[in-house]
Amino acid sequence: MKILVWQWGKRGAGPRFAVELAESLRLAAGTSVLLSLSTDAEIMAGGEAPLCELPMPTYAGLGGFARRLLTAPLAVGPLARRVRALAPDLAICAMPGPLDLLMAEALRRARVPMLVVVHDADPHPGDALPLQMLLQRRLVLRADGLIALTAHVGERLRAQRLAGIPGVRRRLFLASLPPFVFGPPPPPAGRHGGRRRLLAFGRLRPYKGLDLLADALRQFPRMDEIELRVVGHGPESDALAALRSLPNVTVENRWVAEGEVGGLIAWADALVLSHREASQSGVAAAAIAARRWIVSTRVGGLAEQLGGAPGAILCDPEPDSLADALGRLLDRPPVLPAASPAGPRAEWHGVTAGLLGELRRSFPIEEAGA
Repeated sequence: MKILVWQWGKRGAGPRFAVELAESLRLAAGTSVLLSLSTDAEIMAGGEAPLCELPMPTYAGLGGFARRLLTAPLAVGPLARRVRALAPDLAICAMPGPLDLLMAEALRRARVPMLVVVHDADPHPGDALPLQMLLQRRLVLRADGLIALTAHVGERLRAQRLAGIPGVRRRLFLASLPPFVFGPPPPPAGRHGGRRRLLAFGRLRPYKGLDLLADALRQFPRMDEIELRVVGHGPESDALAALRSLPNVTVENRWVAEGEVGGLIAWADALVLSHREASQSGVAAAAIAARRWIVSTRVGGLAEQLGGAPGAILCDPEPDSLADALGRLLDRPPVLPAASPAGPRAEWHGVTAGLLGELRRSFPIEEAGA
């Protein structure tokens, strides 16, 4: 089976997820994989750029996006010809983005079945990307199957009658989000001898519960024992101002480049996920890969993703429960198992092997010479 994996984002988790998925699928017996990324993707810069068989020029800024949409009808034919030349049996959108309907039409013309990995079935509260969810729904309606990374998202897709129910042709495949590896393995957590280092990392949006984190820390009596960095990009808010006012807390409202993520997580002893809502978390996946402790609220898909993680402490999305969880981290940090000789990517291979089995049964390919 030849699979085309595409993701045309320029930075963030999307291109990274696509690369990890493609590399893992490449190791499966009887499978060849093609990768399509934006030519401007951050992950394509530098000497360790992934192999990309279908590089795609995208756009820069809102004006570039508008021009790309206007010229999209002219681009479908050439893209369809490029896809036919690669001759994939199946295509997977690793994370939906603004230009994916262009690829969907090219795949339709090339008669290639299409699946979409749905990371979020609903918009996050406070998210300022309503157009993205509209485009995602239009893409999903053209797909032959959907892949959910948690049962929580899968149930939402069923409830929306998009897949996995009688009368709807779209198949629903359940997978999971394996650990994300950023750079070499860091030193063990908690060995630096200073205050316990905590990191709240990612998009600084209301659904991340930064107000909940600020309220929890206001009543936390042991602030002299911790050092918290809040790092990510988002609009300024009362929650960020409240966090800045607390002792031993710094807020860095900025974009974190791909090459900086590994060092940032290596600095931390524990990641704090104070979410009020979540589908799953790429930050949690990176923390697991780096063998860091995690303090997380028990919401959405996080309970499912972290329920069996040995280094995770789960709590209710309430300030007193979160403060109690931070106290448990200081007094009784979970025992982290020894690193697996196979490394975090072994879990990717397990997830993709199960997914491939389902895909081969659902989209049988007649092998050459059969």
